[in-house]
Amino acid sequence: MRILYYINQFFGGIGGEDKADHSLFFVEKPIGPAAGLCSLLDETFSVPVVAVCGDNYFNNNKDEVLRKIVERAKEYRVDMIIAGPAFNSGRYGQACGAICEAAVRELRIPGITGMYQENPAVEIYRQGAYIIPTSGKVIGMKDALLKIAKFAEKIATNKTLGPAREEGYIPRGIRKLVYRQEEASKRLVDMLEAKLQGQPFITELPIQKTDKVAPAQPVAALREATIALVTTGGLVPRGNPDRIRSFGADVWKTYEFSEKKMLDSSEYETIHGGYNPNFVNMNPNYVVPVSIMRELEAEGLIGRLYNRFYSTSGVGAAVNICQKDGREMASLLHQAKVDGVILTST
Repeated sequence: MRILYYINQFFGGIGGEDKADHSLFFVEKPIGPAAGLCSLLDETFSVPVVAVCGDNYFNNNKDEVLRKIVERAKEYRVDMIIAGPAFNSGRYGQACGAICEAAVRELRIPGITGMYQENPAVEIYRQGAYIIPTSGKVIGMKDALLKIAKFAEKIATNKTLGPAREEGYIPRGIRKLVYRQEEASKRLVDMLEAKLQGQPFITELPIQKTDKVAPAQPVAALREATIALVTTGGLVPRGNPDRIRSFGADVWKTYEFSEKKMLDSSEYETIHGGYNPNFVNMNPNYVVPVSIMRELEAEGLIGRLYNRFYSTSGVGAAVNICQKDGREMASLLHQAKVDGVILTST
């Protein structure tokens, strides 16, 4: 069983964020996590080639990188592609998911990766690739590779896979017809009894849970209120001095615009990786509408505009990171006695 393994610049040993724009290259021996995986597999498995690419470069040149990896996979006659694991890294997850999906779509071979369940790439690629659940941090590498090795060995047998919860991969949303010995009514009653008695049970039809966010109360006196601007549109000072990521941002920043009647394109730009930036780069007020808010302030329709805007890039951001960012922003806005927020996205 021949494997093409994909890793990013960090696990390829060439650098961290400073090398995120490094172009794709290939190594004809297992390195990094690929070497770790080989130590867990028997002699019937080999990794003749490892693909390494910077996270930014992949996401900015996705079609080109996928084409070259598919070509190299054909050249080496691989039977499987394994990528990552990406843990909770948004950009790395996007790359791993896309490559594993391409393995299935273009090569008709299995694509396996590992990710934290709240990695945004999971929802995008779980139907087209096998994604093994991992911890959110790199410290879980050993456990992740053990799970991936076990699953790869199962795939290599060509035996029919069972349900996701039995085989250990994240559900792909695929339902298959199976026959059960007990009727549905009895199974339902058994689950109900277990639930009432506080005993464990597994539903046959899991339903995704989503947060319920109660709407905020309206601003009581808008003409006296302080209003702030918050955006997930990725607006930053030109040059992106705080190095906020275009994909999978894990930080947010605040920028002062005191005395400005509008934001000028010579001072601000967007680093968001999910939409055409040209219009915002020509007029930053499209995503942080300082100009119109100053007009409302002058007309007395609002009390005053808070002279700082909060910004991050929302594309590919993990849910837990978004929740953290929201709590941090809300705390500071509350301390600044802000009465209301206009949140702009893309």
